[in-house]
Amino acid sequence: MNLTDSELLLLGLVAEMPRHGYELEQVIEIRGMREWTQIGFSSIYFVLGKLEKAGLVLAEAAAGTKARKTFSATAAGHKALLEQTISALGAYRPTHSSLLLGMVHWPALSRESALAALENRLSSVMAEAERLELMRRQRQPMPDHIEVLFDFSASQLAAERGWITTTLDYMRSKPWPTKE
Repeated sequence: MNLTDSELLLLGLVAEMPRHGYELEQVIEIRGMREWTQIGFSSIYFVLGKLEKAGLVLAEAAAGTKARKTFSATAAGHKALLEQTISALGAYRPTHSSLLLGMVHWPALSRESALAALENRLSSVMAEAERLELMRRQRQPMPDHIEVLFDFSASQLAAERGWITTTLDYMRSKPWPTKE
């Protein structure tokens, strides 16, 4: 069974310790996990329901109360977590950026608007790198495995910054394509 990123995230968090949905939201927020995954508060219970249906988590409510359900990983959930974590770490999976679509349609733009768009992206990337570094400093000390997550994101931003700068220089030096 291949888990989605959201399923793997929640399975891992309930494998750490039993939690209810609101606790999961708090952990996601406190650990800054939204920097690396897309899961909204409204979808937490939906994803937990899918994991429960698949037999990977067990939901329990305190007897005789209307308390929140607490979710914990089953033996099958722990096994799936280990397998999926190894897979996530061990295999490259491409991500698709809207930047690629923008570059494909580069000739549809005027020279000024195309270059301005890339300059705006460069500013955006630089602002994101600053925001990420501020977040890193505010969350110190962090466990090593979380620290390297910030390193990974910072490295990606640095690589994109370099690519944009090189691309801007290159595109400025070339004649603009004409439409035939």
